[in-house]
Amino acid sequence: MRAESGLLKGLNPAVTIISLLAVVTFVLSCALFAERASAVFQSASDFILQNFKWFYLASVTGVLGLLIYLMCSRYGQIKLGRDEDTPEFSFGSWIAMLFSGGMGIGLIFWSVAEPMWHYAGNPFATGLTDEAASAAMRITLFHWGLHPWAIFTIVGLGLAYFAYRKGLPLTMRSILYPLIGDRIYGPIGHAVDILAVVITAFGVSQSLGLGVVQMNTGLSQVFDLPISLGVQIALIVLITLVTTVSVMAGVSRGMKRLSEWNMLLSVVLVALILVLGPTRYILNLMLESTGDYAQNIIGLSFWSDTQKDSGWQNWWTAFYWPWWMTWGPFVGLFIARISKGRTIRELIAGALLVPTLVTIIWMSVFGGAALKSEQDDRRLHEQQVASGQLQGEQARFEGGTVLLATKQETTAAMFTLLQKIDTGLLGQALSVLVCLLLATYFITSADSGTQVLCTLNSLGSTNPPQSIRLLWCVLEGAIATGLLLAGGLKAIQMASIAAGLPIAAFILLISYTLMRSLRQEAAGGLPQLPPGSRNPLQEHTPEGVPHIGGAVSGGALDLGLTAKRAG
Repeated sequence: MRAESGLLKGLNPAVTIISLLAVVTFVLSCALFAERASAVFQSASDFILQNFKWFYLASVTGVLGLLIYLMCSRYGQIKLGRDEDTPEFSFGSWIAMLFSGGMGIGLIFWSVAEPMWHYAGNPFATGLTDEAASAAMRITLFHWGLHPWAIFTIVGLGLAYFAYRKGLPLTMRSILYPLIGDRIYGPIGHAVDILAVVITAFGVSQSLGLGVVQMNTGLSQVFDLPISLGVQIALIVLITLVTTVSVMAGVSRGMKRLSEWNMLLSVVLVALILVLGPTRYILNLMLESTGDYAQNIIGLSFWSDTQKDSGWQNWWTAFYWPWWMTWGPFVGLFIARISKGRTIRELIAGALLVPTLVTIIWMSVFGGAALKSEQDDRRLHEQQVASGQLQGEQARFEGGTVLLATKQETTAAMFTLLQKIDTGLLGQALSVLVCLLLATYFITSADSGTQVLCTLNSLGSTNPPQSIRLLWCVLEGAIATGLLLAGGLKAIQMASIAAGLPIAAFILLISYTLMRSLRQEAAGGLPQLPPGSRNPLQEHTPEGVPHIGGAVSGGALDLGLTAKRAG
């Protein structure tokens, strides 16, 4: 199935060629017909969110429950690999890569903006009140806590189990092996991997688009650079070059070092905001919000806004869940890639609980600082109204400095807060630090995305050819550039939401096949073999591609549309 020679040596020609054509065709269509594409995808996403919201809510909550059960059950001690395998990365490096490859850019983008929007209005409290501030943090933690990481974790766990425990390729097709057996090496398997490649490419392009727009805003405030397509494209080019160097260095060197650098910068930034900002308020809010989140998580997980059907949930929760699902193949496969040798319990605890804890800290520090600023502005306004300084239309409070800036431009939320903390040199330095952190998270997201794309193209190889790494690095930058030039970023976001529906079904399928295989193993049907022995169910191609039950053909001209049996 891997080509043995030619331009596509080491790659699965069918998946590589078709996925590249699909990505390029789709992006060009969005770029050339941006308005029409955006309208079509908007209609599709609106229909899906309106009619299948319940399915998204139930499936994500069900997956979270399953992971908690697996972590606490007897299955938790099963190792993802042979029993004697040890983890490739230290715990600290592993956690850093988990977080960096997941939602780093999103946290910076939304850590101030989302609490501000919920503070302005939400279904649970009147806007611009003390109650609204508490509800804002509860909702924000819900959207960025256990549920999204449950999506990533179930995909990563399933892939790691079938790849490292059962000797199947580290690709999405392996999830189907308990159901269709060797047919995963045929058209069905190709189709699954191609879909994963396309969705991954879109997810990475979204990250790049969000990242450069926010970086441009920050650099504009600090260095008076214009907010323009030219600056954003220049940023894409620069960061793509750095990403290419990192990708060529591989996961063990490039990605590992950048991820550790990310965590160091993040800790420094959080510590500075905690010290310079309203420290007492932030610490109190962190404790209170954590308890509030834990107390209300079950209710929020099943709440569907049935009675009012206000549309709020479609704009937020029911938008987030399918959005996270489109990231599932990307982040999940990367989690699997770096988790060989760990137990099921370790992977779930590390990929589910630790990132959630980090998210709570991050959101509480930045969201808390913004909420305190808004609360102070509101109380000052109320005092001025009471004293008669503000009358008529001026007596109406529509938000403080940070909220008004957020309403005007979401990307400005973080940098407005930093200016509010300090209007001088220190505030500018903090803005530069945020831009630097955005750049490094930008690079690690593109890095991990490229690693995943190359792994899928090479049938699960942990060391794909350098040529495909370079190609996807360049193509990701080109995709982001094309979308920005054509205004097609919204279209691709809407398309990703629509793609969330089949991904949701696939995630449920992962849950089923994983549990089925775990029960078989516990019953003795799929034993873990001792060191040095061969799995009688497993054979390997000459290129070392794990294959169960037969051999596969390769060659530059053989697109592998059928799986050829050995003998």
